[in-house]
Amino acid sequence: MNDDVSKRRLGRGLAALIGEMDQPMPVDAPNRGVSADQMVPIEFVGRNPRNPRRFFDDGELHELASSIRQHGIVQPIVVRTLASSQFEIIAGERRWRAAQLAGLIDIPVIVRDVDDKTALEIAIVENVQRSDLNPLEEALGYEQLIAEYGYTQNDLGEIIGKSRSHVANSLRLLKLPEPVRDLLAAGSLSAGHARALVPTSDPAALARTIVSKGMSVRDAERLAQNDIKAQSEPRPLAHQKDQKDSDTLALERTLSDALGLDVTINHKASGGQIRISYKSLEQLEEICRLLERR
Repeated sequence: MNDDVSKRRLGRGLAALIGEMDQPMPVDAPNRGVSADQMVPIEFVGRNPRNPRRFFDDGELHELASSIRQHGIVQPIVVRTLASSQFEIIAGERRWRAAQLAGLIDIPVIVRDVDDKTALEIAIVENVQRSDLNPLEEALGYEQLIAEYGYTQNDLGEIIGKSRSHVANSLRLLKLPEPVRDLLAAGSLSAGHARALVPTSDPAALARTIVSKGMSVRDAERLAQNDIKAQSEPRPLAHQKDQKDSDTLALERTLSDALGLDVTINHKASGGQIRISYKSLEQLEEICRLLERR
């Protein structure tokens, strides 16, 4: 599928996209699959290993399974065809898992002919708009689209209906160490808690403090600011010229949050410098675009 066509199609929003996918397909539609509500053996359907969603709450799955036993699957599962009459899920993995728990032998599907890229885009759009992804899964999904298909943060914002800064702040969560990521994935920390920890000296230790004390996001931000301020306390004389006050550090963090990139401010009485660090040509192009808008 042409990249521009794909992006325009997804840019229409999830409602239009999923609505289109859930409609029966005309019988004479070429190379697009089969009509809606086709029943297939559940063992012929498998999950997409590239689906960004990794965590499924057992309690919610059993509740859905109970509903499926009584009423069946109300909304068909959207799939694509693989070799040997097998199907891979594009949207609806949660319903498929619950259907297995409910003991269903056959399930209703809608078959669509899409490539790997479009299948991944649809999975991310559906899950983000329905808030089915935890913050870490969301960030990893964005990273995958950027790494594999060259999307910019602005592109992703348009596709998912979020601001570019939302995408940038999501990606910043990937800078956190593994113990903090685990707490984020488990829901022990919110995205707001985790973002506050990114510039701190020991995010893992602070994360444990936040969880153990049940801190709010506002409390976590204050804890993080105290840590950042402590980093700027007077050092040995040889390093005093490199000190930064808490206001400068706070401004660095604000600019980093806004751009989704590392920002360093070197301020002196007579002036100073702002340094923006980037890791790819896509990030450089994004900086240039932002400057041109000014």
